Amino acid sequence: MVRRIDVTGADGVRLAAWEFADPPKGSGETDRPPGVLLLHGLMGRASHWASTARWLSERYRAVALDQRGHGRSDKPSDGPYTREAYVADAEAAVEQLGLAPVTLIGHSMGALTAWQLAAKRPDLVRAVVICDMRAGALGAASQREWDDWFKSWPVPFATLADVRKWFGEDDPWVERPSPARGEFFAEVMAERADGWRPLFSRHQMLASRATWVHDAHWEELALVQCPTLVVRGLDGELGRAEAQEMVRVLPRGQYAEVVDAGHLVHYDQPEGWRSAIEPFMEETAEEQVEPPLSRP
Repeated sequence: MVRRIDVTGADGVRLAAWEFADPPKGSGETDRPPGVLLLHGLMGRASHWASTARWLSERYRAVALDQRGHGRSDKPSDGPYTREAYVADAEAAVEQLGLAPVTLIGHSMGALTAWQLAAKRPDLVRAVVICDMRAGALGAASQREWDDWFKSWPVPFATLADVRKWFGEDDPWVERPSPARGEFFAEVMAERADGWRPLFSRHQMLASRATWVHDAHWEELALVQCPTLVVRGLDGELGRAEAQEMVRVLPRGQYAEVVDAGHLVHYDQPEGWRSAIEPFMEETAEEQVEPPLSRP
């Protein structure tokens, strides 16, 4: 069963949320399965979480969100693609889908959204899983590299096989052949009259990235009061020293790593990914969340 649910995000942006399996049956409102919201990274889409969502659905109500500018959600030409907008969208999804207290699982940019929401609305969040996202600033040089990389894409691609080959083998950013990376990018392509092109605007992706790449995010990380698991792929973008410092800064941080995985941890090594996060999920499933402060 795949079910789409439309959510209204910040500024009225229409967001597509997805369930990839039926959640376990509860006996009533007081026996609802714990909620999980899965947040993809930059250029990703909800379907990248399909395998994770399916095994989570054995115990949880797992929903994956196409974030603004991605997947089947709206892609407003004038944005905004700010951190505030992404966090507000995730907040709206948690509330409208009735997932609170929710476990937020985020990859890359989605992980940043997860910990920023947990810092902003601790009353909504039971636990957080951070997958291969740095808290340190990446800087202007990184943004220029991404701009150059986007310009190097040989779009349109004639076939999906060409997509898989370029991103899995020929892309200058690929250090060694990576079929999983090729499949990852094949999922974010759509067929047009002239060939296969990305579902997203590369200009919008750069605009989105520009709102967080120049800054460090340690202060917000330190505000996350709920249990938080920092997961890295051994060959990913988050180094071990920075990951362990993130765990130290987090009031209730834990650490896990997945061998033979790059940045796309959950996509590279789905079994290792499950082994890394499942004990944490079970440990925090019954975590009590402080009720929200009364508002005037």
